[in-house]
Amino acid sequence: MDSTPHGAAVKAQGLGVKGPRGWAFQDVDITAEPGALIAIEGPSGSGRTCLLLALTGRMKTAAGKARVGGLSLPKKKAAVRAVTALAHVPGVAELDPAFTVAEHLHERALLQRRFGSPVRALLRPRRERRAEARGRIDAALEAAGLDPETLPKGVRTSVRDLERLEALRLSVALALIGAPRLLAVDDTDMKLSDEERVQAWALLRGLAAAGTTVLAVCSQAPEDALVVSTARRPEKPRPEPEAETAPEAEAGPTAEPESEAGTEKNIKNEEGAADALAEAGRA
Repeated sequence: MDSTPHGAAVKAQGLGVKGPRGWAFQDVDITAEPGALIAIEGPSGSGRTCLLLALTGRMKTAAGKARVGGLSLPKKKAAVRAVTALAHVPGVAELDPAFTVAEHLHERALLQRRFGSPVRALLRPRRERRAEARGRIDAALEAAGLDPETLPKGVRTSVRDLERLEALRLSVALALIGAPRLLAVDDTDMKLSDEERVQAWALLRGLAAAGTTVLAVCSQAPEDALVVSTARRPEKPRPEPEAETAPEAEAGPTAEPESEAGTEKNIKNEEGAADALAEAGRA
């Protein structure tokens, strides 16, 4: 594993995920140091979320190789999951609109204490365990920039009553309770105003500067991020047949059939990404 105490290095070569109806994404290469801010760009349906899930050990890869924090994928998926955390991934890790902020925080702290702490920690007095959980929650909220006192009903505010940026901050805070080496955030800038988008990236940039590697799906990456694209690479044009061997080629252009074929391929790629996401949600 990496000798670094916190952030996880991310390296991938020729990485790809395939669903029952086609590739979610292909040929992705990444080289990022611990504490990097990595932005995943690409059109909707191009496999951005699938790449995020693959790099956190939550989706099986079909091509290429990768290492996260010195752990190889897909061989060490469970170990990679233990050092990474998800924030706001629809269908996989998302907020319950009926829960309050306090309920979400309490639930995550309980899960962390039960499944993310060494056995010896469970043997300590209850007062010490509660104090530690409180400390984890306070530190996570501060790092995520969420002050419960500014919410309409404090910690008793329901998720459905949060603004989009507040919900994003809560998702990030919940993920940080486990002190992950890599934080993965989906739909970072979706439905945010320009000002809110600036604040969201400032949040993630601050976490990366503090040592946590950040992997964020977005529609438009900031200039200082390491950008990884899932957009389809254009195919090499086919050579045109010579007139004497294919006289029918002069009868009319062939652009329309090629366009239809390209559209069909894009549809299959989007279907592959949707299938792969559906499988991850059931896992």
